Amino acid sequence: MSLPPLILASASPRRRELLAGLGVPFEVITAPVQEEENPATDPRVMVAHNAALKADWVAAHRPEALVLGADTTVFLDGAALNKPRDAADARAMLRRLAGRTHTVFTGLALRQVSTGLKLDEGVASEVTFRPLDEDIIEAYLARVHTLDKAGGYAIQEHGDMIVAGHLGSFTNIVGLPVETVKQLLTRCGLPA
Repeated sequence: MSLPPLILASASPRRRELLAGLGVPFEVITAPVQEEENPATDPRVMVAHNAALKADWVAAHRPEALVLGADTTVFLDGAALNKPRDAADARAMLRRLAGRTHTVFTGLALRQVSTGLKLDEGVASEVTFRPLDEDIIEAYLARVHTLDKAGGYAIQEHGDMIVAGHLGSFTNIVGLPVETVKQLLTRCGLPA
C-alpha cells in the first residue's frame, strides 16, 4: 500500500525547513485564504482557526493527500502580536516584549478528505526577553527581517541578542512544533 502524499499548506520558509528535517517527502501548496488576525481574538482559537482554514482549503483540492496546516502567533497582555505592519510596528513590539515573558501559540491541522481524517493540535511555549534598550532593538532590526514574523522577531536569528530563555518546544517558537507534527504524522502511518 502506498502512502498518501504529504502537503504543507503554508508559505513559510521556516516551516518548510523544519518539516524537511523530519525526512518525510512533501510538497507545498499555499492556500489563498484570508486569515483571522484580530489581536483581541483568543490566540488559541485564532491559530487553530487559521491552521484549519489553510488545511481545509488545500485538502478540498487534493482529497487523497495528507494536508498539514499551521499558524503561529505571539501573545502578551491579553492580545496577539501578529506580523508587524512595518518597521515602526516591529520596534513597538520589541519594546513591549522587552524584559518580559510571553507565550507563542501554534495551531496545527492535519486533514485528508478521502478518509475523513481531521486532527487538530495546539502547542504553547514561553519566551522570556532580555531587557532591551533602543540600541539593541535597532541592532537587531538591522540584522533580521522581522516583517514576516509574529511578534516581530525570530528566535533562530540572532536570538541571543534579545532572548534570555524559553520553556517548551523551540521549534514551536520558530513556527512549527516538529515534535507534535512527528506524533501526528506517525498516527497517520507516515514514517516520520
